[in-house]
Amino acid sequence: MQLKIHRGSHEIGGTCIQLSSKNTTILLDIGLPLIDVGPTPTIPDDKIDAVLISHPHQDHFGLLDKLASEVPVYTGSIAKELFQATRLFLEKPLYQQVFYVFEAWKQFAIGDFLITPHLMDHSAPDSYAFEIECDGKRLFYSGDFRAHGRKAILFKNLLKNPPPNIDVLLMEGTMMERENKKFPDEVSVEEGIVKVLNNETGPVFLICSAQNIDRIVSAYRAAKRSNRFFVVDIYTAWILEKISEVSEHTPRIEWPLVKVLSRGRTAANQYITVKANPKYFGEFVKSLYKKGNMITIEEVAKNSSQYLIKNSFISLLKKQLKLKTVSVIYSMWEGYLVDINNKSYLPKLKNDAAINLIHIHTSGHAVVDDLKKLLKAISPQKLIPIHTEHGQKYDDYFPNVFHLKDGESIQV
Repeated sequence: MQLKIHRGSHEIGGTCIQLSSKNTTILLDIGLPLIDVGPTPTIPDDKIDAVLISHPHQDHFGLLDKLASEVPVYTGSIAKELFQATRLFLEKPLYQQVFYVFEAWKQFAIGDFLITPHLMDHSAPDSYAFEIECDGKRLFYSGDFRAHGRKAILFKNLLKNPPPNIDVLLMEGTMMERENKKFPDEVSVEEGIVKVLNNETGPVFLICSAQNIDRIVSAYRAAKRSNRFFVVDIYTAWILEKISEVSEHTPRIEWPLVKVLSRGRTAANQYITVKANPKYFGEFVKSLYKKGNMITIEEVAKNSSQYLIKNSFISLLKKQLKLKTVSVIYSMWEGYLVDINNKSYLPKLKNDAAINLIHIHTSGHAVVDDLKKLLKAISPQKLIPIHTEHGQKYDDYFPNVFHLKDGESIQV
């Protein structure tokens, strides 16, 4: 089995790893780099038999539109839906590849490769690590993971029953030079949001990823504990609709304390997307306007202190609600507030005197102590850094580190 890292040995995001045997070549992820600098990213020129996508974050699947339509894509069932939803809400055509859905811990074959997906705790639903066997060798790719989310039991179970006899561990290291002390887990995030909601006399806005279901659950629970309604946009409502099909504990707009802001300027583009794709969204468009599910900005204005509002149109909503200042809980990586990492509206929020920006966030990635636990449990012959800006730091913490640069290959 030959291993080649195309991207990811020295950066967070854009991950693309190639595994080849005599007869089969597969890719592990085909991500879009997080920072838009340098040459336009490409996919490998080699003949690819299949692509495995670990989870529905664009830095792991964002180059699917560059992939030939005849190349099959393997991923989780919810992840597949989120890939396509992302395309539609970005006003782009659906992916044309044939998708094969795998199930957690059920082994399947792609040519010479035997693959077992392991469901992991991460800030995206349907996130997997891959245990891969070929030519008598065994590799474990961690994907993105953590041990402090609402699905932390998955990490604990992996430590109790690790895959045996692993020759190479490809382990992410996003947090090698970052801290997670202020909000070390999802429970502390919920408590932080509750504190803000109880101290504020007006509406509170929330900026976070709609696909970070743990964060959405934390926000909903905090709103409920603070006697507020949780208001979401159409895109978030759709994500919750899909997740609720596999998780009855996921809030949705049919719940009494959840509302969707489905009318007005903030909803216009998302409504157009849903209306223009009836085959994909089905009856969802009707639920957006069902009595009890929807709310208008005029209704919010009558008693705005009753609401936690997840919506990105902060300036517009501030104007519509006639507010001089607003409090905004920012629950994402702080790096997105820097221009070089994000060309959208986010960096402007940091310098807006009318916005009280409150950062409440816990990472979607494992801290160093948890990386050590995984390494000890799996005990590989070689540890190769991936999805990290600080691969050289692995030598300070872990044994058996082997540094493989982008473009280099080794025989496993």
